[in-house]
Amino acid sequence: MVQESRKRRHFAAGAQGKQAAALQMVVALAMWTIMGAGLVMGQTQGLPSRPKDVPLATHGPGREMEPLRVVIAGMVHGHVDGFLNGAAKRNDVQIVGVAEPDRALFDAYAKKYGLDPKLYHADLDEALKSTKPQAVLVYTHTFDHQKVVEICASNKIGALMMEKPLAVSAADAHAIANTAAKAQMTVVVNYWTLWEPNRRAAYDVVHKGDVGDVRRVVTHDGHKGPKEIGVGPEFLGWLTDPKLNGAGALYDFGCYGADFMTWLMDGERPLTVTAVTRQIKPDVYPNVDDDATIILTYPKAQAVLQASWNWPFGRGDAEIYGKTGTVFTKGGTELEVQRESELGAKTVTAKPLPTDQKDSISYMRAVVFGGLKPAGPASLETNVIVAEIMDAARESAKTGRTVKLAGR
Repeated sequence: MVQESRKRRHFAAGAQGKQAAALQMVVALAMWTIMGAGLVMGQTQGLPSRPKDVPLATHGPGREMEPLRVVIAGMVHGHVDGFLNGAAKRNDVQIVGVAEPDRALFDAYAKKYGLDPKLYHADLDEALKSTKPQAVLVYTHTFDHQKVVEICASNKIGALMMEKPLAVSAADAHAIANTAAKAQMTVVVNYWTLWEPNRRAAYDVVHKGDVGDVRRVVTHDGHKGPKEIGVGPEFLGWLTDPKLNGAGALYDFGCYGADFMTWLMDGERPLTVTAVTRQIKPDVYPNVDDDATIILTYPKAQAVLQASWNWPFGRGDAEIYGKTGTVFTKGGTELEVQRESELGAKTVTAKPLPTDQKDSISYMRAVVFGGLKPAGPASLETNVIVAEIMDAARESAKTGRTVKLAGR
């Protein structure tokens, strides 16, 4: 009897244990289901969902789905077409206004990209006051950049991106920098080469010391010519106006090489600037140059910047010659690297750019939402030096003399 009683107590205890274990399993399964639902709905604390097209650096409370509200200032720069084409396919940017005096030009783009006619404003100041954007994207001619910056500053705009170059003169560039500093406004200068991974990769190779100190850089930028490639009349009109563009090919494409070299040299100003410009096609471009060569000298380096509207095809590449090796950019993603001990160059594929720097929209989102401070080729500091170089190059081409930057 005693033994039987012990068996019954043992069996009861085992049954109770199994019941408790089963209950724990049910509870755990229920909790897992609830948590899984929360994850699917994106509601679990500490694990926000992230849209694939939104850069990680822009994340803050509620920022991952918030579009960047922008006003477009001007539409006479043909690069606005590329922006509108890209923006139409994204949900992380919202055009809240377009300021363009030429209503017919706006209507043409509105028809092409389905823009709401209500976005139109003839005046930039009025557009900013009525829409209160988070950023302004500038597609005016270069001569108007200073005026646009002043209007944006007076309306307390925090961030602005303009197409290259920064200004038509060094004086305008310094005025822009002073206005931006007083207004605490971030100014970004947009070059299409900013979004090429191999430019960053070339910079990294040089600054890791893989090819030694820079001795010579040669850049090639341009295309067949704006008329030859079929830019719109509103674009061609000011590109070939020396007042509105600063010059011809000299300013249009010389700024690319000047920007890259200034970045590569960590913001060092060249000692001298020498430039030669030509009009190979005076019947096509009677008022401006269509071919330019700029030579920059540094204490132990030299840059040759070749800017032209006479290339047989569009190009934008750089050759870097270091003390112990070379780096050539090819296309937008590849590098050719050769060191002095190697018999031939090796082709290297550049790593993708950071998500928040892969294109102009992502970059501006990172500036506005993530507090990204522009540095290097996109920065205002670099581009003030570029403006000084271009101003000196224009003077050199006009006078036939080498211009010293020191003391200017």
